[in-house]
Amino acid sequence: MNESQPMPELPIVSEQPSSRRGFLKACGATLGLAAWATALRPLTEWSEDLNVDEFLQKHYRELTPEQKQAVFRRLEDETRDEHGVDVTISDPQATPGVQFAYALNLSICIGCRKCAEACHVENNHNRETNESYIRVFEMEMGGIDFEQGDATYDHPVPQPGKFYMPVQCQQCENPPCVSACPIEATWQEDDGIVVVDYNWCIGCRYCEAACPYHARRFNWEKPTIPAEEINPNQGYLSNRIRPQGAMEKCTFCLHRTREGRMPACLEACPTGARVFGNILDPDSEIRWVVENKRTFVLKEELGTKPRFYYFFDE
Repeated sequence: MNESQPMPELPIVSEQPSSRRGFLKACGATLGLAAWATALRPLTEWSEDLNVDEFLQKHYRELTPEQKQAVFRRLEDETRDEHGVDVTISDPQATPGVQFAYALNLSICIGCRKCAEACHVENNHNRETNESYIRVFEMEMGGIDFEQGDATYDHPVPQPGKFYMPVQCQQCENPPCVSACPIEATWQEDDGIVVVDYNWCIGCRYCEAACPYHARRFNWEKPTIPAEEINPNQGYLSNRIRPQGAMEKCTFCLHRTREGRMPACLEACPTGARVFGNILDPDSEIRWVVENKRTFVLKEELGTKPRFYYFFDE
């Protein structure tokens, strides 16, 4: 829209913030098709790859199983047309009696960033930005404040007198990012994983500001990935190719972990520093670590109750 041209006034609609479809329908009825399209353009121009069907799609949690399948097939067709790759978009559900948790042994992490590289590939991140959900901080021995660490080191590792702390989404039991979202585009699933409906997200970045672990990522640009590098095994709420203008985050690779596999970052770790599993299972390795090691969580004083634990070997 030309800056000198006033934006058409939108009607006041007495619906809840989450009823975006109803709001847009009311706008269309009030303004007429041409004016409605003009009014809508500033809201969608940041996301040129988000078509009208996706923009008007109901919230993921409001969709019936049949509607979800139709959405998945549409996204698969769009990916094939856009990237020339056949992908499968799945929707694995949380398993009753499962609460996922992660632990990381800082005594044996060597700062190689293999975990971040695996995350980058597994989750179909934009290749131009080399994005990952994991940042690895180089820390001075004796300190545990990742805010004081260096995540941009480019020398051989490990370095004498240093230890390394990978930081990613902590999958908080009390996630401030969820309460910050004005339209319920992010929420916590029954197994503890915090997810984002990329098609519902409006890109306000309130969740990013609320997260004390800097675990949220914003797609400033339309992601570019060579066809041969696209991971075709995708989850709707996890590693499908995200649209420009949407927030995203680590999901503990739910498209893998809900199917009984380990997160990609864990499988890539050359030292075995990472431990993952169902903390409700008394026989799980993650439960043993929490019960037998001196674990700590980042920024415990904030009351977020992370499900991501760190520990050192005694």
